[in-house]
Amino acid sequence: MLYDAYEIQRSLLAGASALANFSAGLLNNPANPFAYFGGGPVMASALEVFAHASAPRGKPEFGLDHTEIDGKLVDVHEEIVLRRPFGQLKRFARAGVEGGPKLLIVAPMSGHYATLLRGTVERMLPVADVYITDWRDAKLVPLADGRFDLDDYIDYLIEFMAFMGKDGDPRPHVLAVCQPSVPVYAAVSLMSADEHPNRPRTLTMMGGPIDTREAPTAVNTLATERPFSWFEQNVIATIPMSYPGAGRKVYPGFLQLAGFMTMNLGNHMISHWEMFKHLVQGDDEGAEATMSFYEEYRSVCDMTAEFYLQTIDTVFQAHALPKGEMLHRGRKVDPGAIKDVALLAVEGEKDDISGIGQTKAALTIATGLPEAMKQYHLAEGVGHYGIFNGSKWRNRIAPIVEQWMAAHTG
Repeated sequence: MLYDAYEIQRSLLAGASALANFSAGLLNNPANPFAYFGGGPVMASALEVFAHASAPRGKPEFGLDHTEIDGKLVDVHEEIVLRRPFGQLKRFARAGVEGGPKLLIVAPMSGHYATLLRGTVERMLPVADVYITDWRDAKLVPLADGRFDLDDYIDYLIEFMAFMGKDGDPRPHVLAVCQPSVPVYAAVSLMSADEHPNRPRTLTMMGGPIDTREAPTAVNTLATERPFSWFEQNVIATIPMSYPGAGRKVYPGFLQLAGFMTMNLGNHMISHWEMFKHLVQGDDEGAEATMSFYEEYRSVCDMTAEFYLQTIDTVFQAHALPKGEMLHRGRKVDPGAIKDVALLAVEGEKDDISGIGQTKAALTIATGLPEAMKQYHLAEGVGHYGIFNGSKWRNRIAPIVEQWMAAHTG
């Protein structure tokens, strides 16, 4: 019923959005006298904000068709190099550029598409051969393709790294943003214990919930103040018949988005008010920046119920990884097995998703790794999103990641 109710609401809003967009265009038409005086411009701006806020959204494009290397523009094209039912490995191939460190950027499976990391990819293209995990929307995966949980996620990561290591340098670099820090860390621990030839040279974790007992945030509190059964009964829905994944149990992306929006409702309302003022004043560039952010932010996808529930249990309630109790298919995940993978932990001072100390814990539990192969960076004045996107990421954080990779390459 939850998903069906959402679909009805989405259909109604889609129609209202189209009507508002048409009306705004009519009020802004140069042939319309109300476009020049009275309340016409104000009403048109209000309708544009509503139309944008209520419009239906699908999977965005990366849209990265070039980069600049040594002052020269280089064409970039996307290629899917490995496909799996719940995700694919995507490479951003740089025309005419051979070699260079291979970098796997692991995107979160937390309700948004991998395109949320567009700015992360764009910044690293000049210095690395970039790959990214492009996770699928669970509502589009047929039931015949089976289930997908946290153990499967770890298996995918190991397979992706092994694939990247087939040609050239067998050991890639890995950058995990937020949620995947835990499964990537587990994958690296398992690969290290097995002396896997394709274990990464470096692992950078940014704003990841390695140990959510450190400086708990509102997100962490939500996951711990309710019993596991509450999540099973209240946030899991069944995909309706109108989608390829009909019948699959999921944690809907629209619930995740609603949670994030209500956490910072005041800030979101201010952002839309600023967008409205830009439109009234005719400052299309100022309004465009806000629109672009929300185009991405509101594009959401579903997670399988088993992945979501296992993550709630393992990461947020049991704290299994930092306690040394995490299991992967019955096998213990031992962070002490990491002996030659250089670890970089990056945190944002104003991060309201992963509190200060949660990512840094990854360095503490890697008891077998020399201190010279560990580094911690606290980005002052930076929130969660700013760790991997925007000017602070580009100018202050990315250079540290670059230097860490360069110091541990080959």
